[in-house]
Amino acid sequence: MKKIKELYFKYEEIINYLIVGVLTTIVSWVAYGLSKFVLDVEHNSIHMQIAVIIRWLAGVLFAYFTNRKYVFKSENPNKIKEFISFAGSRVFTYFMDALIMAFVPGWLPEKFFGLTADWAATLISAVLVTITNYVLSKFLVFTKKNKEEHNE
Repeated sequence: MKKIKELYFKYEEIINYLIVGVLTTIVSWVAYGLSKFVLDVEHNSIHMQIAVIIRWLAGVLFAYFTNRKYVFKSENPNKIKEFISFAGSRVFTYFMDALIMAFVPGWLPEKFFGLTADWAATLISAVLVTITNYVLSKFLVFTKKNKEEHNE
């Protein structure tokens, strides 16, 4: 048990980031499911897009507050500026995901490590987006520099 605690504290930020990521995914999926329940997405493409936007917004809001508190432990008093920066980084990785999904399935063989090309691309995209979100959050959004600027 002592070794597990040591490992946790050594990699606390990354472990917490992964836990928050799983919870964010669940929040996004629940928001999407509720949106689909309320909106007639099967027969209305505009309602489908609204459900997707609600899913994304729910995920970004949940991810911001949980990353701020539990992962990066931000003390930046300018929460609005910090949130805008966070949301901007998530917009960037949203488009990154869209580009990966637009091109990578066509570049992969029909079966790739036992997965269909679209599922393999989804997995590749998820890994790249997760890493990019972490790097952007750590070095652009919740930076130590931002903390120092606000402590002066």
